[in-house]
Amino acid sequence: MKYETQKVAYPFFVAALLLFVAQIIFGVLAGVVYVFPNFLSEAMPFHIIRMSHTNLLIVWLLIGFFGATYYLLPEEAEVEIHSPTIAYVQLGIFVFAGAAALIGYQFGIHEGRHYLEQPLWVKILLTISFLMFLYNASRTLLNGRKTAISTVLLLGLWLAAIFWLFAFYNPANLALDKMYWWYIVHVWVEGVWGLIMASLLAYLVIKLTGVDREIIDKWLYVIVGLVLFSGLLGTGHHYYWIGTPAYWQPIGSFFSALEVLPLFAMVIFAFYMFWRGQRDHPNKSAMLWTLGCAVMAFFGAGVWGFMHTLSFINYYTHGTQITAAHGHLAFFGAYVMLNLAIMTYAMPHLRGKLPYNQMLNMWSFWLMTAGMAFMTFTLTFAGVIQTHLQRVMAINFMVVQEDLELFMVMRLISGVIVLIAVLMFVYALLGRAKEQVPAEGAPHIAPAAAV
Repeated sequence: MKYETQKVAYPFFVAALLLFVAQIIFGVLAGVVYVFPNFLSEAMPFHIIRMSHTNLLIVWLLIGFFGATYYLLPEEAEVEIHSPTIAYVQLGIFVFAGAAALIGYQFGIHEGRHYLEQPLWVKILLTISFLMFLYNASRTLLNGRKTAISTVLLLGLWLAAIFWLFAFYNPANLALDKMYWWYIVHVWVEGVWGLIMASLLAYLVIKLTGVDREIIDKWLYVIVGLVLFSGLLGTGHHYYWIGTPAYWQPIGSFFSALEVLPLFAMVIFAFYMFWRGQRDHPNKSAMLWTLGCAVMAFFGAGVWGFMHTLSFINYYTHGTQITAAHGHLAFFGAYVMLNLAIMTYAMPHLRGKLPYNQMLNMWSFWLMTAGMAFMTFTLTFAGVIQTHLQRVMAINFMVVQEDLELFMVMRLISGVIVLIAVLMFVYALLGRAKEQVPAEGAPHIAPAAAV
């Protein structure tokens, strides 16, 4: 390994993967409740299961981003991490705060705001941990070389922390509350997290293809510009029906429709660079996750988002299973697969091995992607039926739910498939390292040089 402190990323990735497994387990439990409504109704009500599922998603994705930053920053800045001790303490605080919130939810201790249910003291601990990370990463960057990738990545992470501060503001007016609430939930995932995604994809493409950095940088700046231009005002598609002025309907419709452009640009960018690149990188599974991330993000966040982002369509579809279909595929494609891609690339280096268990890793890719795609189609069909029966024909909500039972069964099956694939992936990275022998005549690539 070229930089010793890159190993700081290892416990972050391990913690993220374990929380990923827990998140999917809660997701499967939620799927069971849709089929058997009284399942765990007293021991763990549905809103607690759902709360745990969504909070674990955000926590483990952030931990993955932290680990990815600590892994790539020494290479980009050409210096060691400023303070590994701060990194380990920061991880401990973040995991403790997340675990405390999760346990508290099971006893009904929460603030009730979706995604922001954490008690105040937990929010404070998460903020302290985030600021420790930003100090550590920023000092590292300032001490070394500044590249487009590291600069855009740190910009995205700083903006994520700034917008997180709105979690502490909880006005009594519900419309105002929702307006600022979306500053976090939307501006994170469809704005500043897009900068994180673009920079990490750019890093992976450089490492896996060997394409010249100057070409990557030009693409990166174009994608970042599109993300910020469309994503910030695209927040308006959440303001349609919460009591805000009517001008948000044309603004939200126009700019959120443009959010498809940076996602499509990422697909073209990734495939063009892999086609142009000359390096036959040994880590084929990392290449698969990287390309898969660009494609599934385009379909989940782009295509499925565009399906119901226009105000005159959203009037009927908001809050239905169509929203769930978009949300599941968008998060999976854009950020789950991104984390899994960087982990797949980094883990062989962190463990001092050649790329290992690649076949199992690639099987987990296809099984997980197929499971999420099937879940998305199932929820989409359910949402179309729900929209027509409930929103157009005004049939009672509970009556409509009975008509969706078959789709909920299929959703549960797909969730179990995803859980199996996740367990396969975790074993592929954390289990017994099964080294691959280079093909006859091919040069042996030492772990430290396999970048």
